[in-house]
Amino acid sequence: MDLRQLKGIGPKRADALRELDIHSVEQLLHYYPRAYLDRSCITKIKDLPKHFAAGKEVTVIASVFRTEVRRTKKRTKIFFLTIKDETGFVTCVFYAGVEWYANAFEQGEVLAVSAVPELDRLNRIQFIHPEFDRLSHGEDDDETDWSKLLHTGSIIPKYSSSEELRLVGLDNRGFRRLLKQAVTAVSTAVCEHLPAAVIQKYHLPGIHAALRQIHFPKSYAERDGALRRLKFDELFFFELLMAYRRREVKSGWKGISFSPKSELARLLVQTLPFELTAAQKRVIGEITADMQASSPMNRLLQGDVGSGKTIVALFAMLVAVANGYQSALMAPTEILAEQHYRSLEKLLASSPLTLRLLIGGQKKRLRDDVLEDVRGGQANIVIGTHALLEERVLFNKLGLVVVDEQHRFGVAQRSRLREKGNEKHPDVLVMTATPIPRTLSLTLYGDLDVSVIDELPKDRKSIRTAVRGDEDKGKVYAFLREEIGRGRQAYVVYPLIEESEKLDLKAAEGEYVRLQNQIFPELKVGLLHGRLPSDEKDAVMRRFSQKEIDILVATTVIEVGIDVPNATVMVIENAERFGLSQLHQLRGRVGRGGDQSYCILLTNKRLQQKKTILAADRAQAQEEIVTSQQRLQTMVQTSDGFAIAEADLRLRGPGEYFGTRQSGLPEFRIADLVLDAEIVSIARDSAFGIVETDPHLRLPEHAEVHRRFEVIYKHLLSLVRTG
Repeated sequence: MDLRQLKGIGPKRADALRELDIHSVEQLLHYYPRAYLDRSCITKIKDLPKHFAAGKEVTVIASVFRTEVRRTKKRTKIFFLTIKDETGFVTCVFYAGVEWYANAFEQGEVLAVSAVPELDRLNRIQFIHPEFDRLSHGEDDDETDWSKLLHTGSIIPKYSSSEELRLVGLDNRGFRRLLKQAVTAVSTAVCEHLPAAVIQKYHLPGIHAALRQIHFPKSYAERDGALRRLKFDELFFFELLMAYRRREVKSGWKGISFSPKSELARLLVQTLPFELTAAQKRVIGEITADMQASSPMNRLLQGDVGSGKTIVALFAMLVAVANGYQSALMAPTEILAEQHYRSLEKLLASSPLTLRLLIGGQKKRLRDDVLEDVRGGQANIVIGTHALLEERVLFNKLGLVVVDEQHRFGVAQRSRLREKGNEKHPDVLVMTATPIPRTLSLTLYGDLDVSVIDELPKDRKSIRTAVRGDEDKGKVYAFLREEIGRGRQAYVVYPLIEESEKLDLKAAEGEYVRLQNQIFPELKVGLLHGRLPSDEKDAVMRRFSQKEIDILVATTVIEVGIDVPNATVMVIENAERFGLSQLHQLRGRVGRGGDQSYCILLTNKRLQQKKTILAADRAQAQEEIVTSQQRLQTMVQTSDGFAIAEADLRLRGPGEYFGTRQSGLPEFRIADLVLDAEIVSIARDSAFGIVETDPHLRLPEHAEVHRRFEVIYKHLLSLVRTG
């Protein structure tokens, strides 16, 4: 149904709505309210002082008593509207639109007026720019038909607007008028797309009722029912796409049936200086079962920092090598790729396998040698960064792709690496040390099987975490000196964020000089950041690993993969600037040996207060401070990565938590992946069940699902295309 069929939609408003990607009445109906006002409770004027202290909006029914335009000393016009009921008088003040308001009201006209009560200079209650509904134009008018009111007498929707929208009349009132028309036409503008069986099974309202009730609910219970249905819709169609992606991998692609027997893998387990945990053994069983299947493995391996994911991945790589195939391990940074290379090289020192490292910072001659070994098949295991994705990187016989820290890569990159296989699709194992809450995992990785290493090595001690202010730095430095005196090492980490990278890097370099020359002149202090050339980064990490550096000043390049068991102290400067999961990753760089380890979160409270004072929106700035304090206290209270991930997702939202563009997670309009865990689960069950029973959506009851899915699929395909 065309927007122009609605009264009040002219060229200017149509253009403004197109900017919001609203081109039809159906799309307008999905422009949901951002909040609601409860104007169902009417207050007498004499009771307004009681409501002033609460600071909440109230509604009064009163008649127009007097109107007046006054001029200030600066000749600015102000409009005053005095209204009365049987209990008293109250004045409404309008600073804008004075010329319109001056001619808008009739003596004796009955209005419903809603606003937050305020005090004037004489401590009298007044309303500033209230919203109003006209109830009658005089005492002889018929009684008010409350069902036709838009701004009073019920639960009122509030819509997001902007200065540009307000200029064409699309403020709250303007949107309400449009949506009231759209809701009246909902039965012709929108088709029911969910099967009746699904609606009945999950006790969902029909789509027509849901769209009416989300905009103009008669009660909050009615609104909540509409919310549940519309959230279900968003999640259902995304999970439907995940079901098809999973089906494509499982039945549409030709994979490699690996034999699980590997003498090298058996020898690896026997020669490890520690025993595998029960969780590692369980996950190895899940992976090898996948590798034996004829369809390609597509598995996510989750494990907290230090849980031993790399050993599990190496076991899978050795199975692939034993079957005559190559394995590739892709890491997000050169430092992590080099760390993996050194770790695997050490573990496989006595084996005949050839490992090669491919990163961007290599010299041409070395790089050409690596490429030749990869192409010729001499390289059994290839470890690298995004450099593995380049067109000239050709594998001889790629059988297994391992992607570490998957959320650091764009979703298409996993597919590009998988496509470097030959006639058969290689198996894919994606790993993350960022624990993913179940709701997000179901949505983001719905096409993957999931394995979780939920157990740390027995000798691993819990890391003691504390929050300290700038005023405590002297004590923190004294503690560092004590630990280093015991033969330990420490990290001091500074933030490095994209918006102020140069300034942050300069600060880190300056602190490195200060710590070396002024604070710890007797100790050896090193510096590590992402802009150092590869050979310099490698040299710094090698010196730190060999205990030639006591304190490593670093940016977040050490967030993942760095493994120095002798490092027992992690000091994080400006900890309030980090997300919870990032803090947890940084903390995971210590506590990797048998000694007690510590994480100290330093915050600059004075700087935060100064920023609040200078901020344009002080309330928002204060809210950000409270949120950062909640993050830091969560770090102190728990070391459970999954609990931390849940809290981080709750505080930051999924878009910021994982990076919407990077992760392939769509911007849900109304669903919340934390609060709506139950709806995520039933939407997934329903979508996967439909694909299993009617994979081509040919049954009559699935016709509308098929039609709507094709419309939405075009949008989602670019977001979630995976390999």
